[in-house]
Amino acid sequence: MSEFRIHHDVNELLSLLQVRGGDGAEGYIDLLQKHRTPYVTTTVSAHSAKVKLAEFSKTPEDFLRKYDELKSKNLRSLDPLVYLLSKLCEDKETLQFLQQNAKERSESSANANSATTTSYSLPQTSTKMSMQELDELRKKLGNVTASSNAPLPAEVTRKMLRDKHNKKNPTQPNPVFPNWVYDRPALIGDFMTSPAPAADPAAAIGVQTGSSLLNLCCVSPHISKSCLRVLCSGTLPLSAQEQFVVEDLLFVLIGVDGRDITAQPVLGRQNRSFIVDTTLDMSVKELVNRILPVASYYSTITRFIEEKSSFEYGQVNHALTAAMRTLMKEYLILVTQLEHLQRQGLLSLQKLWFYIQPTMRTMEILASIASSLDKGDCMGGSTLSLLHDRTFNYTGDSQAQELCLYLTKAASVPYFEILEKWIYRGIIKDPYSEFMVEEHELQKEKIQEDYNDKYWDQRYTIVQHRIPSFLQKMADKILSTGKYLNVVRECGRDVTCPDAKEVLYTLKERAYVEQIEKAYNYASKVLLDFLMEEKELVSRLRSIKHYFLMDKGDFFVHFMDLTEEELKKPVDDIVPPRLEALLELALRMSTANTDPFKDDLKIDLMPHDVITQLLRVLAIETKQEKAIINAEPTDVALSGLEAFSFDYIVKWPLSLIINRKALTRYQMLFRHMFFCKHVERLLCNVWISNKDSKQYSLSSAKWFAAAFALRQRMLNFVQNIQYYMMFEVMEPTWHVMENNLKTASNIDDVLCHHTSFLDNCLKDCMLTNPELLRIFSKLMSVCLMFTSCMQRFTQSVRLERLSQEQDMMDAPPAQSEQPDEPEKKKPTAKLLAEHADGVQSDAGFEATIGKFDSNFSLLLLDLLDKLSIYSTNDCEHSMISIIYRLDFNGFYTERLERMAVERNQKAAA
Repeated sequence: MSEFRIHHDVNELLSLLQVRGGDGAEGYIDLLQKHRTPYVTTTVSAHSAKVKLAEFSKTPEDFLRKYDELKSKNLRSLDPLVYLLSKLCEDKETLQFLQQNAKERSESSANANSATTTSYSLPQTSTKMSMQELDELRKKLGNVTASSNAPLPAEVTRKMLRDKHNKKNPTQPNPVFPNWVYDRPALIGDFMTSPAPAADPAAAIGVQTGSSLLNLCCVSPHISKSCLRVLCSGTLPLSAQEQFVVEDLLFVLIGVDGRDITAQPVLGRQNRSFIVDTTLDMSVKELVNRILPVASYYSTITRFIEEKSSFEYGQVNHALTAAMRTLMKEYLILVTQLEHLQRQGLLSLQKLWFYIQPTMRTMEILASIASSLDKGDCMGGSTLSLLHDRTFNYTGDSQAQELCLYLTKAASVPYFEILEKWIYRGIIKDPYSEFMVEEHELQKEKIQEDYNDKYWDQRYTIVQHRIPSFLQKMADKILSTGKYLNVVRECGRDVTCPDAKEVLYTLKERAYVEQIEKAYNYASKVLLDFLMEEKELVSRLRSIKHYFLMDKGDFFVHFMDLTEEELKKPVDDIVPPRLEALLELALRMSTANTDPFKDDLKIDLMPHDVITQLLRVLAIETKQEKAIINAEPTDVALSGLEAFSFDYIVKWPLSLIINRKALTRYQMLFRHMFFCKHVERLLCNVWISNKDSKQYSLSSAKWFAAAFALRQRMLNFVQNIQYYMMFEVMEPTWHVMENNLKTASNIDDVLCHHTSFLDNCLKDCMLTNPELLRIFSKLMSVCLMFTSCMQRFTQSVRLERLSQEQDMMDAPPAQSEQPDEPEKKKPTAKLLAEHADGVQSDAGFEATIGKFDSNFSLLLLDLLDKLSIYSTNDCEHSMISIIYRLDFNGFYTERLERMAVERNQKAAA
């Protein structure tokens, strides 16, 4: 999880808890990043957390019942959530805060509701509700609850899944079974509700004799034995009852109602129940009730097979139902053999119970799996997760484990076929949305246009609930393997892993883990070699460093000399083709001419200044930052220098590394240093003009010496800041990144090292701290205003000098009055000095210079003080070198110590 994502989640949590004040999200980010650990779910930890929460709960039975209900639906995040809640229960301080917070929020919501709604009270009645009315009300409420929790009909579910698939793949419609498959319930193999007879058969035969009744029983099977026993004035013998009941049970075991045993209709995902004739002997009923669960299991399995074998439920469920059909064939063969024995008169009720017992365990396991998959609406990876967990849970029961292993192997075949195509060729062929990796339609060209476009992160994503639990640890490598191969394929090169072997499910994870590791290593090497050698990634990064990080000094001297006048204009008055031409000229006249990628460098005039751009870059999708992103460019007219930046053309697949986000960060660093370089040039121009002014003896202008000293302090500040950014931040960080790239094993490592390089540069150059950036921008503004003021003064003195010299040349004195040459210069210089003194005293330049000095000193002290705080509290030790460079002779030390003492006194108060 990235730092920005943590920042966003913490902000959302603080907003939900209505916590205000304090340090905000920033105070928790470093703590979370240092102390967070991956949670690995184990059976022991999940069970202990469940027990702890049950003990803490006021209604442990309800909690355990809800836990079992959610667990039966195969919710993957249930155990981590329970573990987190158990940890919260141990922390009394956090628990007390959450309880108090919940109480305050409920009170505030209650107050809001009372202010906006009208309260109603139930009218008092004099009569009480009778027990019968209470029972009716309870039944109605139960029906409403049952209907709200009832699952959707199978037809509706199939239609929803079909529409979802067709929407995702409009060119490949989902195949469907013909309607007659669903319109003929007799094809299902489950119980059917028979129509009731029109009249009671007992009334129609009430006058017949005993022998006639027996003959009629043979002719008309619809006459029930219970009626026959009544008409025979007694009960049948126990052996006769067993004979009839065995025949009924053999029918019930294959989904057909018997005469004395009938199936109850089911609603939704309920288990099948049966009605047994109450007049049967108790011993017979006892054995019947022992055998009937097998019929219930058969009904559950049959309904599951018929429903999940539809195309809409995916290939994994289809393969699972095929395996279940195979097992059910063996079951039906057993029932057929029992029927053969029954026809020969060799099957008693006790023998039926004996023969059916070995099958009962198998049917129970199959029914349990079918019921759990049905409740959890499992498809694809979630189906395999449930089967894998069941296989491991039956450790110690070899027969049950072997059965689950057979089902898991059969169901995993289509899933592993998709996996093999992905990790061996980088192709996803997942028509029913079952695979853990999901593909999204994104244009890779946008990666150079939109700053917030996340092609690499969003083109292929992991869907958590589709990850089989036995592949959870390898999910990230599976995603990366296919992505690497897919990038190479999109560049027109066909790649196939040379170590490709069939991936098979096994309880020993090492087998398919090794296959995935081999595929991952191959894909990483292929893409990395492709980018580093064929696409020359490092050379591209060096080229960007030359221009965006101002690595080529002679190029920037030529470029700034050529474009100085053009960039002084308002941005709307600048002609971009002219700037492009001047850029081309500067490239050809400098050492940058040897760069093979120089033609990819372009001019970009930004619609906003660097501070607005910084806020757009650091947006973390909160409401405040969304407002900044969506805001219109500022109405203040920008100059060319404020809007100027470089841009760089990067083509696929290098745009994965040098994407728009990375280029925007490069642009921020460039604009920051370019502006500093511009201020330095202006201060150097002031120094040159001050050199010319030294020939005049401005004895009364004491402010002139102060202006020289202030100019030198400003120049020292700007030059040291530039030296710090270029030689103490960017160069060392660049060398670290370059060494890391040599040892990178995959493209994700390259992305990580490159992003880390840019983040560290931005942070150490004070571009990620709004407070430091605000002070720095004010210092630059003071320097700009000072240079403008000094340039105006120098220009006025120079114009006045030219005017005086012109007047002297136009009106020369008489020959006798002309003094010697050295003596002539003195009154001229004295006259100019007096005039300049008059100009400056009239304009109040002395007070102006004093104000500049005061503002610059205050802001510089504020900057040094803040840097001292951040370097001490936040361990930003690199920034402390700025203090050492700017306060190299201890000029500001005493004042900084005084400010620190005052700050400590305020904190203590």
